[in-house]
Amino acid sequence: VAAAAPSVPPAAPSVEPEPIPDTSPSVELEQDDIDLGALSVAAPARTAQKGLRGLLTKVGVKVAPGAAETAAIEAGEQLAGFEETIRQATWTRAVSVLVANPKGGVGKTPTSLMLGGTIAAIRGGSVCIIEVSDDPGALTFRSEGSPNRGLGELVADAEQIRSAGQLAGYTAPQSSFAAVIGSVGWRPRLDDTAVNSVVKVVDDYYAVRVMDSGNQPSSPAFGAAVMSADVLVVPIFDAGDAALEAAQLLEGLKAAGGGAAELAANAIVLRLHDGRPEHPQVVARVDRILSSHGITHQHAIPFDAHIAERGQLTLAKLAPATRHALTGAAADVVRTLQNTAR
Repeated sequence: VAAAAPSVPPAAPSVEPEPIPDTSPSVELEQDDIDLGALSVAAPARTAQKGLRGLLTKVGVKVAPGAAETAAIEAGEQLAGFEETIRQATWTRAVSVLVANPKGGVGKTPTSLMLGGTIAAIRGGSVCIIEVSDDPGALTFRSEGSPNRGLGELVADAEQIRSAGQLAGYTAPQSSFAAVIGSVGWRPRLDDTAVNSVVKVVDDYYAVRVMDSGNQPSSPAFGAAVMSADVLVVPIFDAGDAALEAAQLLEGLKAAGGGAAELAANAIVLRLHDGRPEHPQVVARVDRILSSHGITHQHAIPFDAHIAERGQLTLAKLAPATRHALTGAAADVVRTLQNTAR
């Protein structure tokens, strides 16, 4: 008897492995819908980088940042947005900012220097800060350097300026890359003709002009500054007299009509803090005064010891919180310039 053949189990049916599904979204991309530049700088998902959460991230456990770190990240993103607004703005002519408040001692000169310096530092220069007060002011004293020539000499020589190099001889270059033209000694009182001649030559060589004004809004010099301005910045303290005089200035500009009224309508108020006590009722009164005049563009500038020293001002010496607040104000100024400069 023949031995039975060993049984062979039937072959398993052939099974094709299932393909791994493609979970990437299927999007029909049109050329006009793709902003590769924006995609290339898109922010990645936030992961903690500091503290215990940051430690977990480093060992491969991705953890979202905590409240404090999130606040710091958002502040940095906000600052970057302000800087981008300032850096990317363009115009087809020179533009100008007038810093004004008839009340003396409210920070017009520091505001002019630090606001102009902030714009210059971010844009890489081409900002000139000039004095347009009737009599010599403190602009040269508060700025960096000790120039040999300044505003009085430029008024006398304005018609002979033919190059940026010539004009530079009347300026005080700042570490912020701004240029300052203030008084270096006695000079004749400015009138409208003097202001107009200086404005013309400055605008030939600088993209942005910041004007530090005096305390006489009825003077011809102030009138010429108003006529050549695109944006009005009004510094005040949270004090009744500073706010009331600012309100009177705005009412006078509105009554004048035309470009002056437009300046008042788009005015930007910087509420400076100098370390003195601020009574809550007075602050509330200032709020009401500004609101009654339709002031919607307001920026709080915190107390800064470097400004309070009342000496030469250097942008890099300001506290980070002050730099942040000034950059936000400068971005607002630039946005307003883009809407008003024609």
